[in-house]
Amino acid sequence: MKLNGTSSSTPLNGASANQQEGVHTNGYSRHENYSAMADQDELVDEIGDAHGASSVDTPMRPDAFDLDDELKVDLIEEHFREIMNILGLDLTDDSLKGSPRRVAKMYVKEIFRGLNPANKPAPTLFDNKFRYNEMLVEKDITVQTYCEHHFVPIIGKAHVAYISSGKVIGLSKLNRIVEYFCKRPQVQERLTVQIADELKKILETEDVAVIIDAKHLCVSTRGVHDVNSSTVTASYNGKFAEEATKQELLRYVTQPSVTI
Repeated sequence: MKLNGTSSSTPLNGASANQQEGVHTNGYSRHENYSAMADQDELVDEIGDAHGASSVDTPMRPDAFDLDDELKVDLIEEHFREIMNILGLDLTDDSLKGSPRRVAKMYVKEIFRGLNPANKPAPTLFDNKFRYNEMLVEKDITVQTYCEHHFVPIIGKAHVAYISSGKVIGLSKLNRIVEYFCKRPQVQERLTVQIADELKKILETEDVAVIIDAKHLCVSTRGVHDVNSSTVTASYNGKFAEEATKQELLRYVTQPSVTI
């Protein structure tokens, strides 16, 4: 078996020949090794089901962009082909033989393109010549991102609001900022804060709020298999932290949307 470019004689079940025969390895019996592995698996599952984030910033290595996108596609294609082989899929089948390449291109150029700062949308700001001093709310912005614990979709809506400090932003840029931070492995809490922090920086105001209501396929298609629940997260900043302003925003958000 080949792992990261090196050969390994370890069987697919992760146990060495000595462990399979019950011989003590590194001072542990086969039973003890399997027990430790089970404990580790349980811990990994608990972290994944908790949906917690380790930081506001998406965890990235310093060399994340040393490889160009085309090389990343080539490498992911090779590794995903190996995953499909391990699963026992027949890659000579017409329907499957192109899947490794399709998945690789999808990862790099579509669903995870927000990992690259070069793809961040350039904000378009205008002077607030109308002197509009009330909140502006852009509601029901589509959220389509991927859970970083299981790499399955999180799908929902974002509601974004701000009060101008002298500048206003093009409406479509609000959607594009949400989309940019969605295009990376995420947890919903981090996604909410990243969008809010970016808007505060661009608009040079603390008066920003972001609310996200989304369904997690890692909850509905695995684990507890709950297809009815959704998760709501919010970031209220500046004037939006005041109860009256917060309640005004929530009234707008819960009103039926305009249909065309």
